[in-house]
Amino acid sequence: MNKLSMETMNIIDTNIDKIGEIFPNVIVEGEAGKSIDFELLKQELSDNIVEGNKEKYQLNWPGKKEAILNANKPSINTLRPVVEKSVDFDNTKNIYIEGDNLEALKILQESYLYRVKMIYIDPPYNTGSDFIYSDNFDKNSYDELVESGQINEDGEKLIANSSSNGRYHSNWISMMYSRLKLARNLLTDDGVIFISIDDHEVDNLRKICNEIFGENNFVGCAGRITKKSNNKGDYWAPNFDYVLTYTKSADDGYGFIGGINYDSYNLTEKEGPRKGEKYQLVRLYMSSLQNRNPEQRFWIDCPDGSKIIPPGKTLPPQRPILGDGIWRWTRKKYEEEKDKIVIKKVKSSNLIDQDGNPAKWNVFAKTYLNDVIDNLSAKPNSFIENYINQLSSHELNKLDIPFDYAKPTALLKFLMEICKIGDDDIVLDFFSGSASTADALLQYNAENGTNAKYIMIQLPEKIDNKKEAYAKGYRYITDIGEERIRRASKKIKKETKAKIDYGFRVYQIASSNMKDVYYKPSDLQQSQLTLFESNIKEDRTTNDLLTQVMLNLGLTLDLKIEEKKILNNNVYIVDNNTLVACFDDEIDIKIVDKICKLQPLKVVFKDSSFKYDNDKINIEERFKKLSPDTEISVL
Repeated sequence: MNKLSMETMNIIDTNIDKIGEIFPNVIVEGEAGKSIDFELLKQELSDNIVEGNKEKYQLNWPGKKEAILNANKPSINTLRPVVEKSVDFDNTKNIYIEGDNLEALKILQESYLYRVKMIYIDPPYNTGSDFIYSDNFDKNSYDELVESGQINEDGEKLIANSSSNGRYHSNWISMMYSRLKLARNLLTDDGVIFISIDDHEVDNLRKICNEIFGENNFVGCAGRITKKSNNKGDYWAPNFDYVLTYTKSADDGYGFIGGINYDSYNLTEKEGPRKGEKYQLVRLYMSSLQNRNPEQRFWIDCPDGSKIIPPGKTLPPQRPILGDGIWRWTRKKYEEEKDKIVIKKVKSSNLIDQDGNPAKWNVFAKTYLNDVIDNLSAKPNSFIENYINQLSSHELNKLDIPFDYAKPTALLKFLMEICKIGDDDIVLDFFSGSASTADALLQYNAENGTNAKYIMIQLPEKIDNKKEAYAKGYRYITDIGEERIRRASKKIKKETKAKIDYGFRVYQIASSNMKDVYYKPSDLQQSQLTLFESNIKEDRTTNDLLTQVMLNLGLTLDLKIEEKKILNNNVYIVDNNTLVACFDDEIDIKIVDKICKLQPLKVVFKDSSFKYDNDKINIEERFKKLSPDTEISVL
């Protein structure tokens, strides 16, 4: 049986292995295990003899090495499900995580590696009055947040970063560098990250993004009008910010699309193979079309038996003269794609009937939004004018959500549209604030008939008791974000009647479910081991254990979870047969045969569930016989 590590992936070891595949000669061993001989690696990457340090173009700042270390350091923290805060926990595929985004990104590394299509973040702008994340403190045992390394012993995680601070820029850059380094790992090969930022740090942000994503994957820095007028400022009155944009791999990306008037696609297919798709009706005759092709001038039959044709002097089968009206389609195309044709009775038509009189009917063709998107070559302008911040204030007021400086959902929907978010794509926001991104994705799904999913991450930052939000009963920013999603969901459902996923699963970052003895048994004497009847913390539930196991095995958090009673034991079945887990203190060995019938890919038990080593051996042998492809692990 395998022993689960129950900690996040060690990125340093992974990177060493990758380098070793290319340059095995630079891998050396020491007391701490495998490492890199950097002098040899430098030589491997140079066509000259490397003799020492030389001047080179690179970005450096105080704390850079620490930022890299913070990103690479593994975490034994985990996520605990909070069902009472969730909406439709059993069925939803949307995720909301309460906690430090650095820890959250580490925890998600294995389960969401290469799975996120779009990341949008609106981090602190570092104006001199912002609070930024402080990552420089040791683990304490003050409470759960302290124990999991999310706040220090004084209950602090966010620190003021005034412009008078000697490391004003360095602190902000370090904070962003660690998080962006981890976020890049989650993007799909054609994935995109959008970062809203203003003048204070746009230059530094672009430099660190060039280093993390690669300068060749920089695809633009769009300007966005934030307000129509502004009288503030000593020199210029600032009224725009930036949307810095990088792809995971420019070679694998499909580019952006633009120039589509989505509002005009206001009809939805109700039946047939294209059921649920958006379309608009476009007239089959347009007076601007001019040619003499007889295949584009023919009679069309109407529901009442009459015939109609564009105006003109000639009639089929005569060859039309210049000036005669013609259809946009040929007769052949009309016959082949008749399922797209809609003939409607109208008050006024520019067509004529078989008697030469004005027709009572007009002919339209369905133009599907998806077809337009697939064939579009136009690109969006890099100056965004239509999504000012005031729009966000209006929509938050309609939801009665008190929050300052949120981005308008229209902007976020625009970004989703240009990078073609589609079915099952994941959108991530790890500075989620009031959850504008979640609100926008729900609207996007409802309008486009897609089922994309979101992951929101937000630190449970305390709300000042002088704020309006505090007076309305909110105590943490996460309370606001979760409530906004609930209210936005109800509003969208009422207005659109769309059948989409309105739920979300809430998880909180917490210290590991396992006691220290699980990770460091060598620190204890043999005589002390009897003091630990279980290596699992007493306050943890089986749902907590299941979540950590899923993350440890690289399973996503949105998978369907079914709880069943098999004989005398409670068993979790995840995603049909992907994982079967039982965390009962005592296991009826007879359940093994029933589990084997499911042919699961992975099975996990508690190590302490087995009284005797023989039981584990018997179970392994049984699986080898009845379900040989099943991987068995214990915790």
